Amino acid sequence: MLVILGIDPGLSNTGWGIVEQAGSALRCLAYGCIDTSSDAPLSKRLSTIHDELQEVVARYQPTECAVESVYFSTNVKTAFSTGQARGVAILATAGIGTALGEYGPGEIKMAVTGNGSADKHQVQYMVRTILGLRLDPEPEHAADALAVAICHAHSRGARMLHRRATG
Repeated sequence: MLVILGIDPGLSNTGWGIVEQAGSALRCLAYGCIDTSSDAPLSKRLSTIHDELQEVVARYQPTECAVESVYFSTNVKTAFSTGQARGVAILATAGIGTALGEYGPGEIKMAVTGNGSADKHQVQYMVRTILGLRLDPEPEHAADALAVAICHAHSRGARMLHRRATG
């Protein structure tokens, strides 16, 4: 049984989601969002993300971790701050001890909805459906983090099948 931590990094909002995988079955264990204030100094915001993710790791003991990669944006400042949050998230989860899964937004949407350009509502709906949740996960950053974990689980399964087929 695997416990996968998915992370949707952002300086203002970093979503996280914990998914348990047993064979092909996926189950949501927990999810949430780390919010930081734009009024706080950058070092405090990054420290908050780091510390709260370490608490998640300590509580749920994930065996694998996956994070959304930074996509190109017309707003360089936003892309840079997201990259900083992503780096801190990777550092906070470094103790998990397995290779980090990294997936782009289109790849995540494709794995969860079958459509690489799906909108946020489609992603939330499919995350709810795949994980058997009663309601769409909120906030959307947490839903995105669960989608990252689902993508990792599907990708991991595909890699294992490929290894078996190629010996």
